[in-house]
Amino acid sequence: MKLELCAASLDAIRLAKKYDFDRIELCQNLEQGGMTPSPGMIEYALAMGLETHVLIRPRPGGFFYDDDEIEIMLRDIRESKAIGAHGVVVGVYNEEGWIDRDALEQMKRHADGMEITFHRAFDDLVRFEKGLDKLIELEFNRVLSSGLARNVDLGFDNLVSMREYASGRIEIMCGGGVNASNVARLRNELQPDAIHFSATQKAVIDEDSKFREDVLAVNEKKLVRILQEFGRDVTI
Repeated sequence: MKLELCAASLDAIRLAKKYDFDRIELCQNLEQGGMTPSPGMIEYALAMGLETHVLIRPRPGGFFYDDDEIEIMLRDIRESKAIGAHGVVVGVYNEEGWIDRDALEQMKRHADGMEITFHRAFDDLVRFEKGLDKLIELEFNRVLSSGLARNVDLGFDNLVSMREYASGRIEIMCGGGVNASNVARLRNELQPDAIHFSATQKAVIDEDSKFREDVLAVNEKKLVRILQEFGRDVTI
C-alpha cells in the first residue's frame, strides 16, 4: 500500500522527501482544488528524487473543458513528459456529464510512457461501475476517489465496493478528508492500493504585506501524526 502526498508547495515537496513518501501528486493553488504546476516546480520535485505525478488542470471549477482548454492540457502533458515526470493526473467530462472518452484517449496517447491517474473528478459520478469500466478500458493505472462522497468517511462503503469491483484491474487510491483519525481504518479495513492526503491547514503568508494571502499550507505535525497512525515509525 503506497502513500501519496498531494504536494502544492516547496515545503510539501521537501517534507515528501524527508518522510520518504512513495510518490507525490504535484500541483499548485490547492485553495482552488489544485492547478497544473510550473515546469520549474516539476523539475525541482524530480531533482529531489521524488516519484512525481503532475496534476493537469488548467483552471478551477468543473471538468468539462472546451477544445482550447483540452489543447492546453495536452501541451502540459507533453511538457511534463519532456521534463521527466513519472505520471500525470487528469479528469475530463463531456457536455452530458459523462467521462470524455475522446479527450482521455488523446491524453493517454500524449502520456505514453507515463502512468496516468483519473483524479477526484470521478466523484461527480452517480454510480461508479460504468466509470471504472471506462477507465479500465482506457488502460488507466489508477483512480483517486473519496467514494463518490465529500470525504472518505462518508464514501467508505462505496470505496469498499469499488475495490471489490475493480478486482485488481485498476488501482483504487482513496483520498479526500484523510486524517489521523481515519487513516488506520482505511489501511486495515479498506486496504486500498494507495492513500492520498495533503496534511494541510489554513494559514496566512506574508501577513505584514499588502499582498498577504490565505492559503492551505502543509503542516508537518499534522503530516507526521497521520504517518504515525498509519504505522510508520517517524518523528519530527
